[in-house]
Amino acid sequence: MGAMSSLSTAAKPAALALVDRIRLSSAILIGNTAAWASRRAGKGSGASVRGQVLTRLVPDAFPLLLRGRRVLSVSGTNGKTTTTHFLAAAVRAGLGPDAARLVTNADGANLHYGIASALSQARAADIAVLETDERVVSDMIAHARPEILVLLNFSRDQLDRHHEIKALGRAWRQALQAAGHDGPTIIANACDPLVTWSAGTAARVIWVETDTVWHADGALCPACGEILRRLPADGRDHWDCPGCELSQPEASYRVEGTTITVPDGRSITPDLQVPGSFNISNAACALAAAVEFGVDVDTALAGMHTVTAPAGRFATATFGGVAARLLLAKNPAGWAEALPLAQSDPVVLAIDSVAADGKDVSWLWDVDYEQLAGRSVICTGPRAHDLAVRLDYAGVEHRIEHDLVKAISSAAVERVDTIATYTPFQALLKMAGLR
Repeated sequence: MGAMSSLSTAAKPAALALVDRIRLSSAILIGNTAAWASRRAGKGSGASVRGQVLTRLVPDAFPLLLRGRRVLSVSGTNGKTTTTHFLAAAVRAGLGPDAARLVTNADGANLHYGIASALSQARAADIAVLETDERVVSDMIAHARPEILVLLNFSRDQLDRHHEIKALGRAWRQALQAAGHDGPTIIANACDPLVTWSAGTAARVIWVETDTVWHADGALCPACGEILRRLPADGRDHWDCPGCELSQPEASYRVEGTTITVPDGRSITPDLQVPGSFNISNAACALAAAVEFGVDVDTALAGMHTVTAPAGRFATATFGGVAARLLLAKNPAGWAEALPLAQSDPVVLAIDSVAADGKDVSWLWDVDYEQLAGRSVICTGPRAHDLAVRLDYAGVEHRIEHDLVKAISSAAVERVDTIATYTPFQALLKMAGLR
């Protein structure tokens, strides 16, 4: 797929057998009923339960619903929800009046059943921009044959479920090798050694040099196990392995501060409505994917400008008279990006450890909470005491308030930055009516 794709090229309709159409239609009807009941009961949007019912009744719903669509997939440990929103907005802008051709899982449900749920609601859409969990990437490559696959990063996350990240990278590498020349064009983060190694078997890769601040998960060469060295190049450090040929590839897109250098040499400053230097890197990856798909740079950037609070990230909600800006941080890499954005005093930090958060909270000791010294922290959530111990060692003033709403409303300021792991973040969104 070396040539640029055309937005005007529509995918062929899925040629499903009559029995498959009947099975899917019946299961979708039952799933929609379950989703309606979930909303009526105040349990949420119903998207998740719809997908679970659908895939339980039709176990092969995932590949059946992908069939016949042009697929752009986004995966990685951090940033995939926002990047998916950027990419979907860019492609919509390119489609213009034909934007209804696009379907995306905007709520961030990125496992098999979440993707199936989103696709089931837009059977006629021939373009799918899909956030994809790292564990689902291999199946996405095998069943969807995506045109474009964006690989953002690898970081330790939910080790009780994902296990070691190299195992995921190996699965990606094997899936791309099996796909061969029919595999997707990869948009890959050149600054992540494991992503680089994982993409090494792909037929075609477009490299993006991001501006990441987290390198702790890329200390060892994924190919040979040697300690990677970082060497100065073009004003920043590039990684290289002294034990084998793996090294940071030359990138077509480069992030430098607030600008993105594109292949024709132009330096552009994306006008984003979401904060953080890491979102410039996310935007660069989305831009590279959109351009490869046939959207021109200016149109893609205009589309990305419309993204404000992807799946509730960076949204502001009021609890007990206090406005809270809601930031999601799932792992040490995410906290490294989120903490500099928190400027309020106090700051509310919410920690939980159920399956969706990862049950092991030892990662708290890898986060630089020392940067909060001089301000106060309100610790909340079921693992507030674990956080409090970490803050004791960091020399950060803090207090504990287990109730999420009370923690925010007791901040005694007009606006408080609130950083939360996945479960309390979703709980706050639900209480605010944002999901």
